[in-house]
Amino acid sequence: MLPFIGSEALAAGVVNRYQLATRYDAVYRNVYVPRGRMPTAADRAVAAWLWSERRATAAGLSAAALHGTLWLDTKLPAELNQPHRHKTNGILLHSDKLADDEVCSANGIPATTPARTAYDLGRRRGLTTAVIRLDALMQATNLKPTDVEALAERHRGARGIVQLREAIDLSDGGAESPQETRTRLILTRAGLRPKRTQIDVFDRFGEFVRRIDMGWDEWMVGVEYDGAQHWTDPAIRSHDIDTQARLEALGWRIIRVGAEMLRYRPNTIVARTRAALRAAGAPV
Repeated sequence: MLPFIGSEALAAGVVNRYQLATRYDAVYRNVYVPRGRMPTAADRAVAAWLWSERRATAAGLSAAALHGTLWLDTKLPAELNQPHRHKTNGILLHSDKLADDEVCSANGIPATTPARTAYDLGRRRGLTTAVIRLDALMQATNLKPTDVEALAERHRGARGIVQLREAIDLSDGGAESPQETRTRLILTRAGLRPKRTQIDVFDRFGEFVRRIDMGWDEWMVGVEYDGAQHWTDPAIRSHDIDTQARLEALGWRIIRVGAEMLRYRPNTIVARTRAALRAAGAPV
């Protein structure tokens, strides 16, 4: 059930005051969700827009959520672009002047376009976080780096524009998780930026073997980030072992990365990747 305006539901007879008080929780003033439900980032975006009396434009992380971006922190405040509105807890208000081509409809709600959303998020402090958000937004939409570059050029001199340009250069819509983005950035900073992401591998009979997170298909070297399920689920682990053997039989060298290695031993990722590329004959 989507967030709704309490006074409207009462007037329509959908709920009575007792039901509203006992079965629903207020996200913002006069905006409710079913009790016990943890609002998603998209839920908060809708709720914030309703709080604005349907007048604001979803922006920043809220716009990203409405465009289908995954991996957003649900504890962060919703974001709206609406000048001359009183502040409230849990909603971050912006007063940017938006051009007509910087606003669109996302699930029926006015929101900044994917390009404008990327422009806003990519300028915020923290390059790694900016790249993660751009990757996720590109993964969820048809956004291309050139779309964001055009806005950066339009708003030349804006605060954070230097970081935005760097984030655009480092972004890749092929990343399917923040951990994949972080892994790619570690390699990139070591001068080993993967040539491709999401590499489909087939055997000599044309049968699909695996999609590798990132790597160099020319040298048949791949890097895979394995989430917790790859280590804790016996069925997935068994399948990974078999797939690894098939990839190695085809000549692929695969570097596997886990959470502990990503967080505490990034140099190991770099060293193993460089060694694999050298063994394959790559000029590194």
